[in-house]
Amino acid sequence: MIIALPIGIFSAIYLNEFAPKNKITSIMRSLIETLTGVPSIIYGLLGLGIFVRFFGFGGSILSGALTMSLLILPIIIVATRESIKAVSPSLKEASFALGASKWQTIQKVIIPSSFGGILTGIILSLSRAIGETAPLIVVGAMAYVPFVPHSLFDTFSVLPMQIFTWTTRPQEGFAIAAAGAIIILLAITFIMNGIAVYFRNKWQNKLQ
Repeated sequence: MIIALPIGIFSAIYLNEFAPKNKITSIMRSLIETLTGVPSIIYGLLGLGIFVRFFGFGGSILSGALTMSLLILPIIIVATRESIKAVSPSLKEASFALGASKWQTIQKVIIPSSFGGILTGIILSLSRAIGETAPLIVVGAMAYVPFVPHSLFDTFSVLPMQIFTWTTRPQEGFAIAAAGAIIILLAITFIMNGIAVYFRNKWQNKLQ
C-alpha cells in the first residue's frame, strides 16, 4: 500500500484533472480499466521478469511487495477516478469563482468530497491483495520460512500459502492451524470492509 497508494491516487488525479482530452489518454484509461480484470498470475509473471530477474531482487519481500502493488494499482486508480468524477461540477466552479487555483480546488474540494469512495477502493484493493497467492508463488514465496525476516531482501511466505501447505499435511494439528489461519483472513477482510463502509457513510453524511 505504501507503494501503490500514492502512485494510484496521483495517477487518477492527473488522468481526471490534468491529462489532455485526446485519444492517447482515452486509450490509457481503457487499458487501466482492462488491467483490473487481468488474472493475478499474469502479474506474477510480470513481477518475476521485472523485479526478480531484471532488477535482481530475487525472491524477496521487496519483489513480492512490488508485484502486489502492480496488482492493486489499477483498482486504486479506477476507484479514485470514479470517485473524483462523481464530485458535483458546481463545487469545482464555486471554488474557482472564489479565486482558488486548480491544485487548491483539488486539495480542498475534490479530494475531501470524494474521500469516502477513494477509501472504499483502497480497502477493497487491499482485501484482494490479502487473499492472493498465485503471483507471490511465481515471484518466490516459500512454503516454509524457518526464520523471521530482518530486511526487505529476505525470503518470505504469505498466509494463503501457509493455509495451503497446512491443509496438505496429514496431522490433525496442521488442520487446526489452517482453520485458525482461515478465520484470521476472513476476520481481516470483514474488518477492512466494515471500516470502508463506516468511513464512506460518515463522509457522505458529513457532505450532506
